Amino acid sequence: MADPSLVRRAGPISRPVEQGAGGSVATRTFEVLLDQILTFRLKPYDLVSEKAMSEALGVSRTPVREALARLAGMGLIDIYPQRGSVVAPLRMSDLAKSQFLREALEVGLLLRALESPNRMELVQLLRNELAVQETFAAISDDRRFYKSDEALHQHIATHAGFPGIWADIMNAKLHMDRFRYLTFPRIDSMSIVLAQHRAIVDAIEAGDKTAAEEAMRSHLRRVFSVVHFAQERFPEYFDPSDQPEPSKGDTR
Repeated sequence: MADPSLVRRAGPISRPVEQGAGGSVATRTFEVLLDQILTFRLKPYDLVSEKAMSEALGVSRTPVREALARLAGMGLIDIYPQRGSVVAPLRMSDLAKSQFLREALEVGLLLRALESPNRMELVQLLRNELAVQETFAAISDDRRFYKSDEALHQHIATHAGFPGIWADIMNAKLHMDRFRYLTFPRIDSMSIVLAQHRAIVDAIEAGDKTAAEEAMRSHLRRVFSVVHFAQERFPEYFDPSDQPEPSKGDTR
């Protein structure tokens, strides 16, 4: 649970739920609140009022309550019986678990994709994403670079024969995504990620399982080497009672 002394009232929400859009009101409310948390419009320790959120989002309190319960189940909201719902602070234990799950899933998918008869088709898709990433890196568009980054990893999952597993990976890496959002805008971040992606794609093209696995593990462990930038810049976002050592691994 978050330290009650650090709780503060959340700022205004500027993205109301679109009426008539696809999906249920509850689902759309959840998606809006999830995005607000992952992009730090709702910051760690922000107090999230059901009444204020329902008014800001233009929905009843029921979908807001359901969304908050769902987010609490994901560890993104801490619920206090007497105080209400609070955006969970960043916890190194959450990062370690999230990264472990993502690495386990994606390395397994990568090794399966290497055995696919359509491996070269995958390589072409990945090369196309690399070209897209080069373009966005050149203009420092980190948001669109990040979307292409996600697409590259999803292509690998699809060619491993488990296209639906990407939804599970998305859930597994939510806490990792919170940390990545704070560290990704570093000036050298896109160039480093792009180089790591090239190493993965080169190994897939060569059919080199050992090199591909090493490149993927190194890539997915990089978050541990840059998390200190977030800790130094945003110390107020972190849970001071939860500071275990991150998983040891490649920190390049």
